[in-house]
Amino acid sequence: PANDVGSDAMTVAYIGLGANLGDARQTLKDAVVCLAQQRTISILGKSSLYRTAPFEAGGDDYYNCVVKLDTTLSARELLALCQKIEHHFGRERPYRNAPRTLDLDILLFGTDSIDEPDLIVPHPRLTDRAFALVPLVEIEPALDIPARGRADAFLAAVADQRVEKVQTCQCPMQKALAAGEDADKTRCR
Repeated sequence: PANDVGSDAMTVAYIGLGANLGDARQTLKDAVVCLAQQRTISILGKSSLYRTAPFEAGGDDYYNCVVKLDTTLSARELLALCQKIEHHFGRERPYRNAPRTLDLDILLFGTDSIDEPDLIVPHPRLTDRAFALVPLVEIEPALDIPARGRADAFLAAVADQRVEKVQTCQCPMQKALAAGEDADKTRCR
């Protein structure tokens, strides 16, 4: 494995975050802060926020993002931390694919392949789900998924799943510029 319990070795991991209950956008932001505050984790990157249709589930749209991090935790310790953070945000598991206040999934853990009853890495459905794959490729375009190949090679297969990048800036000037309007006419005064 990439590292052992108590090791000082760092492992790059990717965590998929999702939520569709409560203030889902704020919950994702707060969950990233929770990860960043861990002394055993350094955040290396974060994707844009995406709004996605529920996948194999009902309920409201989800908000999703992916975080790239460096950690001294083992995969099992990182899983326990993710579950602790989910619990802190009120995560309940009444049934498979139930709506959720927060979901944190280990998508990749170094180059490790792990197949245990409660921990499978790479995430077993990573290449089938646009809500995880699109933000992952955004932050790491040339990423290789262990035993599967380049992540971007799977994008065409999930192209029919609705994934919309969320505009997080509420500045009227940026919106006008994005719409192609003249910058001088939209300048903040």
